[in-house]
Amino acid sequence: MGPVPEKTQDQTAEGVVAEVREHYGRIAETGGSCCGPQASPCCGGEQSVSLQIGYGKKDLSALPEGSDLGLGCGAPIGPLELRTGETVLDLGSGAGIDAFLAAEDVGPGGRVIGVDMTPQMLERARRNAARTGHGNVEFREGRLEALPVEDASVDAVTSNCVINLVPDKAAVFSEVARVLKPGGRMVVSDIVLDGPLPEAVKKDIAAWAGCISGALGREEYVALVEAAGLESVEVLKDDDYGASMEAAAPDQARELLERTGAKREDLVGTVRSVTIRAVRPA
Repeated sequence: MGPVPEKTQDQTAEGVVAEVREHYGRIAETGGSCCGPQASPCCGGEQSVSLQIGYGKKDLSALPEGSDLGLGCGAPIGPLELRTGETVLDLGSGAGIDAFLAAEDVGPGGRVIGVDMTPQMLERARRNAARTGHGNVEFREGRLEALPVEDASVDAVTSNCVINLVPDKAAVFSEVARVLKPGGRMVVSDIVLDGPLPEAVKKDIAAWAGCISGALGREEYVALVEAAGLESVEVLKDDDYGASMEAAAPDQARELLERTGAKREDLVGTVRSVTIRAVRPA
């Protein structure tokens, strides 16, 4: 988790979106140092966070400087099994870590589109792409609930710890199904819940920006994927995000518990980091 954003009285969907945009805008401007001396997934930090959640040293060493802000909760590009010449869409592309990794996999004849709603992140990603000559990568400003992408135009969709931040997740998965070509696939890393959160945590705007309060129950998440028309849903990886947060950023975890009155067992074992795969029927 990052520093606690100012509390807001606006708990509406658009109020949450505004808080999330501001939160990640600050991270883009500071280079990801949002957790002080320690870091946790979905908050930003050193490269060690990315190694912890599944990225390889070789992949990270090849990335443009400044594209890895330690914001993920998984490493979805490998399981996406990209092929040369494919078109890939990265939802909530941030500073570009997964977009640049995908670009290497699809090669010069392929194409990668990153979509993000945060201007500071887009500026950082575009600067990285221009500096390193990634001509097959572009970054577009937009919301995941209304993607600036044509129907049936991409072979694969990925996202890393972003969909949980969106209030209307059903719209996101509907958009994924719309832009995928028949037979196309989706692999996303995200946060789900294996139990209910205390009401105070669900209403905590800082915990939403920290990838906790906006998370859905596992069954509800999968049901939304299937309702959008995607099938063959499978969980490829399942980790205890609550425990990871506690270990990597104990001060932030303790502050959340004190602020909301929640107990350790409300998060550890309950808040999960999963990597999920699904396909659009051919």
